[in-house]
Amino acid sequence: MLQQFLPRLAAVLVEQVRVLEDEVLIVARTRDGTAVPCPDCGAPARRVHSHYRRRLDDAALGGRPVVIDLRVRRLFCDSACCARRTFAEQAAGLTVRYGRRTVALAEIVQAIALALAGRAGARLATVLRIPVSRTTLLNVVRAMPDPPQPALRVLGVDDFATRRGRRYGTVLVDLDSHRVVDLLPGREKVPLVAWLADHPRIETVCRDRAGAYAEAASAGAPQARQVADAWHLWDNLAHAVQRTVIAHRSCLTPPPPEQPEPVSATVPDPALNPDTGAEKWLVTRTRERYRAVQDLLAQGWTISAIGRELGLARHTARRYARCENPEALADRAIRTTRLDAWRPYLISRWNQGCTNASTLFREIQAQGYPGRTPQAVRRFLRPLRDTAKAAPAPPPKPQDITNWITRHPGHLRAEEEQQLDDVLSRCPQMTALRNHVHAFARMICGRTGTDLSAWICAVCADDLTQLHAFADGLERDWDAVLAGLTLPWSSGPVEGHVNRIKMLKRQMYGRASLPLLRKRVLLS
Repeated sequence: MLQQFLPRLAAVLVEQVRVLEDEVLIVARTRDGTAVPCPDCGAPARRVHSHYRRRLDDAALGGRPVVIDLRVRRLFCDSACCARRTFAEQAAGLTVRYGRRTVALAEIVQAIALALAGRAGARLATVLRIPVSRTTLLNVVRAMPDPPQPALRVLGVDDFATRRGRRYGTVLVDLDSHRVVDLLPGREKVPLVAWLADHPRIETVCRDRAGAYAEAASAGAPQARQVADAWHLWDNLAHAVQRTVIAHRSCLTPPPPEQPEPVSATVPDPALNPDTGAEKWLVTRTRERYRAVQDLLAQGWTISAIGRELGLARHTARRYARCENPEALADRAIRTTRLDAWRPYLISRWNQGCTNASTLFREIQAQGYPGRTPQAVRRFLRPLRDTAKAAPAPPPKPQDITNWITRHPGHLRAEEEQQLDDVLSRCPQMTALRNHVHAFARMICGRTGTDLSAWICAVCADDLTQLHAFADGLERDWDAVLAGLTLPWSSGPVEGHVNRIKMLKRQMYGRASLPLLRKRVLLS
């Protein structure tokens, strides 16, 4: 029954199963009389030299670790041409040479180590009742063999940071299968030249605009065609656009707005009705509330219900309900303040440019105003501030203009498009810049690299110094740029693996040395 439940035990004979407090112990032995091939010469061997016992850890069963106490044979190799005299037999699908784990458990440990590395993998192994430490998991990854490399035809090259700004590496990706084939230390020319020399069948090398990779591809794989990645071309263009926008930053600021007209000395009182300006709005509100309270009272509503319906305090609703003379309430709403006598002076000083409430308060206080705080002055100036012309919006930043120019026009919001049009209307060079950027984008999307010569001529005809430098760089790397704008290859898969390398590196924290990181990248 146990052999049916654990098929990997089919190659051995189970003699005993003990369920202990902290583990499950399985006592087994290999089958006698079976021929076993010699690991060196392959000749079958039957003559037994001796027996010895192996203790193997297996996958947990029923929440308990499983230990297999296995007795195996040591056999003689009787072949005269073989240098090996004795060897230990292996149970197929169960044991490997020098292994202390079963094949099944070794595969589980390898999967945990590749997925989670040290600390996180050790925590998961503890839950699965697998006795393994974080250091052992990392050693398991280091001991795993490299995967077989396919026949490379198109290679993608890019750099990644092991410590940003200080240490870098180079990742090599097979663009046919989108799999990483190797990681090299540093991003210099020499390691890549040596690696390319060992792979002479590479036909295409897709790279960024870095000079070291261009020189390495020319020296190590002279037979390969170099392709400048389209995304890196666009990124280089975006930097040239930003430098151009910064050089024309004076065009970003709109002309100064006209001076606002002075406030009339007969400015409407803030308490007047905003529609008619004929009566105090408090009077209008009081009369409307009185009519609403009386209507609800006639319908049989209680005072509390009226207050909740109209948003009034219960005492206020009671005062409106019991009032017999509504004009008395309206007259009470018309109030005079101690500031009324100084309002013409405050408006005059406002028109002169003095808008600070504390300063105006001190001035009228010196003229006899009896108030002790400037709160009344602030309340008087508030509607004047609201009606004053709003301050002009700050000009857009050069980075914003760069993003708007390099983005698809259909993806701009209405306000962004309006701001960009305002800037372009003030600067003919910016208009020409946007036209060149859109023309280059059409070349990338349509893979019409044959239009590159005409595009460079059009750029050189305009007064755009920063864009001229970008065009000169394209001419120096002409063959690779033309291939990047024509062929379908790009470094997109390489950039995806760079992001994956960042995730794997952060999982292993400070222990992510390049050999360990290389194993995880190649095998996961």
